[in-house]
Amino acid sequence: MELILASQSPRRRELLGLFRLPFVVRVADIDEAMNPDVCACDEVARVSREKALAVARKPEDVVIAADTIVVCNGQILGKPKDTAQAEEMLSLLSGRDHQVMTGVTVVRGEAILSKTEVTDIHFRDLSREEIAAYVATGEPMDKAGAYGIQGGAALFAEKMVGDYYNVMGLPVCTLWKMLRQIAPELF
Repeated sequence: MELILASQSPRRRELLGLFRLPFVVRVADIDEAMNPDVCACDEVARVSREKALAVARKPEDVVIAADTIVVCNGQILGKPKDTAQAEEMLSLLSGRDHQVMTGVTVVRGEAILSKTEVTDIHFRDLSREEIAAYVATGEPMDKAGAYGIQGGAALFAEKMVGDYYNVMGLPVCTLWKMLRQIAPELF
């Protein structure tokens, strides 16, 4: 049996490492486009399921996949395409509440468990200069909502309710419960 992480995210690799279980990485190549007419919670879970099901595996293998989005005023914010879009996203989040949603899926054989974890965050008001300086670091470019809570954006978040690791891209407590359910022999 192999434990497979279907993600190229260095943050997800780091967080799965907290489990102290050997795992391999197999990146899923799927279309991650989301339907804006479907609930964001459902869509992010669907994308994580598609990632998990897209990687090569044997029936006894356990596959973990996740997808993270930021939702503000009903608008889904994925990874910015360029610095201008990163600045737009951070301007939208400035002084506002938003949600970070991570769909996480664990697959083993025919068993599929999916869950969406939601964390509520409030950003303080950000100046144009702060936004430009943060975007200039390059940190926002590979992150949903154009920020990394574990990096420079830690200075932006005034309030958080929910799982901190969810905001980083992998809700580890939720994942632990899912793994205990689908592959208890791992522990």
